[in-house]
Amino acid sequence: MPQLEHERGFRGTIRPTIQDSEASWTDERKATGPNIVVIVLDDVGYSQLSCYGSSIDTPALDRIADRGLRYSNFHVTPLCSPTRACLLTGRNHHAVGIGRVTEMDNGFPNTAGYISREAGTLAEMLRPSGYRTMCVGKWHLVVSTMQTPAGPYDHWPLQRGFDRYYGFLFGETSQWNPELFLGNERIDAPPTVDSGDDYHLSEAIVDRANLWLRQLVSADDDAPFFLYVAFAAAHSPHHVPAAWADKYRGRFDDGWDVERDRILARQRASGLLPDDQQLAPRNPNVRPWDDLHDDERRVYARMQEVFAGFLDHADAQIGRLLDELERLGKLDDTLVIAISDNGASAEGGAGGTVDHTRRRNAVGDPLDEITPRLDDLGGPLVMNHYPRGWAMAGNTPFKRYKSHTHAGGVRAPLVISWPNGIKARDATRRQFCHVVDLAPTILELAGIEMPESINGIEQIPMHGVSLSSTLEDPHEPSPKTTQYFEMVGNRAIWHEGWKAVTFHEPGADYDTEPWELYHLEHDIAELNDLAEAEPERLKDMIDLWWRQAERYGVLPLDDLTGGHQLRLQRPGPGRWVFQQGAVLPHFFRQGPFLLGSSHRIEAKIERANTAQGGVILADGGRFGGLALYVQNNRLCYTTNAFGERSRIISDSAIPAGSVTLRADVVRVADGQASVRMFINDEPAGGGTLFHFEDRNYVNEPLEVGRDGQTPVDDTYESPFDFEGLLLDVVVESAGREIANPHTLIDDLMRTQ
Repeated sequence: MPQLEHERGFRGTIRPTIQDSEASWTDERKATGPNIVVIVLDDVGYSQLSCYGSSIDTPALDRIADRGLRYSNFHVTPLCSPTRACLLTGRNHHAVGIGRVTEMDNGFPNTAGYISREAGTLAEMLRPSGYRTMCVGKWHLVVSTMQTPAGPYDHWPLQRGFDRYYGFLFGETSQWNPELFLGNERIDAPPTVDSGDDYHLSEAIVDRANLWLRQLVSADDDAPFFLYVAFAAAHSPHHVPAAWADKYRGRFDDGWDVERDRILARQRASGLLPDDQQLAPRNPNVRPWDDLHDDERRVYARMQEVFAGFLDHADAQIGRLLDELERLGKLDDTLVIAISDNGASAEGGAGGTVDHTRRRNAVGDPLDEITPRLDDLGGPLVMNHYPRGWAMAGNTPFKRYKSHTHAGGVRAPLVISWPNGIKARDATRRQFCHVVDLAPTILELAGIEMPESINGIEQIPMHGVSLSSTLEDPHEPSPKTTQYFEMVGNRAIWHEGWKAVTFHEPGADYDTEPWELYHLEHDIAELNDLAEAEPERLKDMIDLWWRQAERYGVLPLDDLTGGHQLRLQRPGPGRWVFQQGAVLPHFFRQGPFLLGSSHRIEAKIERANTAQGGVILADGGRFGGLALYVQNNRLCYTTNAFGERSRIISDSAIPAGSVTLRADVVRVADGQASVRMFINDEPAGGGTLFHFEDRNYVNEPLEVGRDGQTPVDDTYESPFDFEGLLLDVVVESAGREIANPHTLIDDLMRTQ
């Protein structure tokens, strides 16, 4: 039988004419399991949901717990991409190529930056049984070098089992002006005014999910679905309409120390934690609230109010999703699982920030610069993040934070409901479990066995185990015995109720740094270190960690101190030719990094009249980058460092028709460049640019012919599309050496 008929399951007969032939229709196979909705929050700590003791209102997530289960002993990996890989595959993250976030691939299999084809995703495993698969929100499971329009697209959502996708590929994005994709196409979000009151990504994620659900049930009401909803909330930037933040005014004025006590009291009272549970000691480098002066308290309290509003607002969108499922008659037969991907984040530092890209570039954010911008917090003009003291409170009662393997980094909320399939209501489960266990649980509840192969590729066994035994019986033992943890050198292992853990200082000797030992069955907050009391047990646990590391591809250990191994280097001298509409992703890309490097940009343009303008090339956006553009019939070049701009405008006007424009930019000192502009090779003015620092502004791409998300310069609004025709846009980079300002860039280009 020809392959086509075989693939379609044709069972009839084919003769020369239809009168002699027998037709065959194959009924599509439909799964009999529940609909599945998996919700992932970002950077939300163990105790930042109200059903886990928080002062933040999360009624929709509480509703899931009330209709089912709340897990008190659920674990994840310390970072976002690895947790998502575990969740979607049921395998340990190093073993599938996501040892850490996807941008940090270092040339070894455990950090490839995308999920191995030998580890199918839930979408790939559910689709053959008739599930419709939809993904909205954060992906962060494809390395940045595969995010260009040239692909390859092999590991984008649509190529990893999802029928439909709306969201962003990178690890974070603005809620007001996000990086955005529909399917495989980059699209623009609707314009956002400075007040940030007309578009928000959390709302758009659920708008899209609800639309697709309505379309699905209208076309085929019996079709089961798998909906993966991955919010950017509450990852930085903490963006939210002001009214949601204002709701919390005054609620956190007593500070993070008092808040920890309040959270712990609620955790005890609700039965989440034991009646005698104690707090872990204050994390290093967190100042007591009482030691802060009044201005610090006012600023830091407001930052927490904004975070609280951000999470509350995301929860409200979850409520809209649940309401839509209920209206469509699907909620009771839908397995709803909601988690966070890691512990609360300390990336805001001691005092928080209005622009977290400053901290990533080792630039301070003094309080006197934050205070005048309190009213901007949460809006599109800032990239704010709260101080680490609030992250400590968000991880109550545990120690440390996101990226660490102590409990504050790896303990997370997990709530599950399925009214038609799980009898328990408003119940707490205490069994140890890990995010890697969710995929086998989902498959078992859906009545689907893991396929031996997907698209002809043999699958590796799942590393997780189903939690189904815990769904109805609170006394069932944990279904697993061992789970390792590792993140950039921080290591831990849980085995039969015991945990060994080490905090790794970058560059320290892995073999000599101390390990701690805790009996988690009696000490969940890791308070009583038994390393000295039980040296043999500790040795056995460490040995077990190394065996697990070998088994699951954790090695080689890499704490990022060898940055030369990463794709962090700026390209050296080079030449690139771009076409109108070109776009390159913003992180670890292979194209040019121009800030801080001498370079030339030359563009051939065609305009019908001198009123036409727009961006020739933009790299970055409102919070940092550079742009070459035509405005008011002049050639303009702007640099932007955290909102501080320097601008050069040509002396000469640009004629209509076919014209060649050029900007020669020569680095003459740290943070300074000499610019000479040319129109049809004739000098057209120039000057000195400041804010010419080599920084890594990671949130927006390089684009040719437009500046799509937010504007590099505040003299125009995005996208500021070029209104004429851009032909070749040639970029030549000469590197970072400081040049004599009187040296022609042509000479510089030849000598670099």
